[in-house]
Amino acid sequence: MECDRVAVLVVVVLLCCQFEASAGLTFSSKLIHRFSDEAKSLSISRKGNASGDLWPERNSFEYFQLLLGNDLKRQRMKLGSQKNQLLFPSQGSQALFFGNELDWLHYTWIDIGTPNVSFLVALDAGSDLLWVPCDCIQCAPLSASNYNISLDRDLSEYSPSLSSTSRHLPCDHQLCEWSSNCKSPKDPCPYIFNYDDFENTSSAGFLVEDILHLASVGDRTARKMFQAPVVLGCGRKQSGSYFDGAAPDGVMGLGPGDISVPSLLAKAGLIQNCFSLCFEENDSGRILFGDRGHASQQSTPFLPIQGSYVAYCVGVESYCVGNSCLKRSGFKALVDSGSSFTYLPSEVYNELVSEFDKQMNAQRFSLQEGLWDYCYNASSRELHNIPAIQLKFPRNQDFVVHDPTFSVSHHQGFTMYCLSLQPTDGSYGIIGQNFMTGYHMVFDIENLKLGWSNSSCQDTSDSADVHLAPPPNDKSPNPLPTNEQQSIPRTPSVAPAIAGRTSSESSRASLLIPFPHLMISLLLLLR
Repeated sequence: MECDRVAVLVVVVLLCCQFEASAGLTFSSKLIHRFSDEAKSLSISRKGNASGDLWPERNSFEYFQLLLGNDLKRQRMKLGSQKNQLLFPSQGSQALFFGNELDWLHYTWIDIGTPNVSFLVALDAGSDLLWVPCDCIQCAPLSASNYNISLDRDLSEYSPSLSSTSRHLPCDHQLCEWSSNCKSPKDPCPYIFNYDDFENTSSAGFLVEDILHLASVGDRTARKMFQAPVVLGCGRKQSGSYFDGAAPDGVMGLGPGDISVPSLLAKAGLIQNCFSLCFEENDSGRILFGDRGHASQQSTPFLPIQGSYVAYCVGVESYCVGNSCLKRSGFKALVDSGSSFTYLPSEVYNELVSEFDKQMNAQRFSLQEGLWDYCYNASSRELHNIPAIQLKFPRNQDFVVHDPTFSVSHHQGFTMYCLSLQPTDGSYGIIGQNFMTGYHMVFDIENLKLGWSNSSCQDTSDSADVHLAPPPNDKSPNPLPTNEQQSIPRTPSVAPAIAGRTSSESSRASLLIPFPHLMISLLLLLR
């Protein structure tokens, strides 16, 4: 035990080592106070006479000062136990879903800066950066009247000059990956996520440091408030789908990169480097920082991409449809909360949907010009006859998809159930929000593994007001995604992203939203 960490120096001395049949070995030790004469003698014998000159006189002012200093060190050590706490945004841990109106994403309210300003940010495990609309040159509309959801306030615009805790991140900072665009090392670090292949969707601005307001609830303790330093993008100019209203109030990147919120909270010593997402059947959910899950949860390791852990990539060994488990069906997949639906490599997709259709034993329909090829009339079969889909991971870890379909009222008056899978020509699949529903998903960056367990997402004890009213009763918040909304880029290595919001104005019709899922990863790999 180190003498500067405790007030008592323990010197273990073997005084007796006696073997008795009845008692076995007996050991004893002697305790010596760190500032006692005996401890002083031991120090001199090891380090020489000079060490004795530094020894405080017993009951002197210096003596008590050293004891007090040691106590303060111990208290700071105990604060390290905060890493085991759970944190969530100060307005509550609830994740919110608005369906088609806000691009099929989950959102949460966060507070940034001093005084704090609230933002409704999209949760995206496929990117790293937290960015919000800021000193806008070209941003999506922020008035609540522009969106057909019930909000009690307009969305916000951030301004670093109005926050007393804000400062520019300089170009020579280790987290500035765009320093090649800087004229001076002390210039504000610029950022740009530019997606020319995806309808010119981009967010651009500069990076700033400010505080994120968080809360914690521990066992038998009251809620505590925290102000955590984070790096965020001051998004001055959005284009494409971002400008058309996808994630109008910003995005919280939850990826494994050093600049992501979970990584920064862990570096500050506030949490373990992990977080969890939970999506309920009613489309709401929870987010918790520092959550490592339960000992009984199933798990599978993350896999590197070209040698680096730049995304949450897992290896699926095989999959089953009903009682039929298909051989040679392994593939790699990205686990991405920013993807509304699940995408499989074309060969895997074709085999799975063929087996699914065979077991459905019901009349199949194709909707939206072939976008949703595996839809079934609800009147032609009972719901309990839908075959289960199960993903199998290494070490016999199973992931049973709770509901592989979504329902929609067809224009002919029928209720249709469609298999919520899409093919991709890429070598990686995407496990999206729909497959995560009903699970407590743990992204353990520190131990490089994904965990999951069944959950109703009511595990947290906070009861924050989420400032939302339910959608009107006469309008479904989740209409069937259109063909434009679900067209996916046919590029082998880029993950498909979430769907765009349907607009009644043709000038605002948006295609697939290219969240920075693999784009940040690709930028890092090309550096």
